Amino acid sequence: MASTGAAWVAGYVAAWESNDPEQIGELFADDAVYLTAPDHEPRRGRDAIVAGWLEDRDEPGEWAFDWTIIHEDPGFIVVQGRTEYPAEKDYLNLWIVRLDEGGRATEFTEWYMPRRHKD
Repeated sequence: MASTGAAWVAGYVAAWESNDPEQIGELFADDAVYLTAPDHEPRRGRDAIVAGWLEDRDEPGEWAFDWTIIHEDPGFIVVQGRTEYPAEKDYLNLWIVRLDEGGRATEFTEWYMPRRHKD
């Protein structure tokens, strides 16, 4: 059986693939905070998170994502990943996710570092 963290990340990737607002919203608590970049205001609340996600969305087939959970405690996961955009750059990712008892994110913080494509 998958851990709560693994189930959450799998749900995130599925929502990323679908861009379905309901599927995205199911990932986050009503009052969740989503931090996307150091100098940007965080998205606060499920509705703002869904709206921001859809505004910045990636289309299916434009990317690939591989991930692993490098640490998990009840209510807390650290995810290391790599996002590949064949038409652009690749990114190394680090996510810090806090989950409520129902398995929804209350806080999501992402860091990413661009990498050049290997020729």
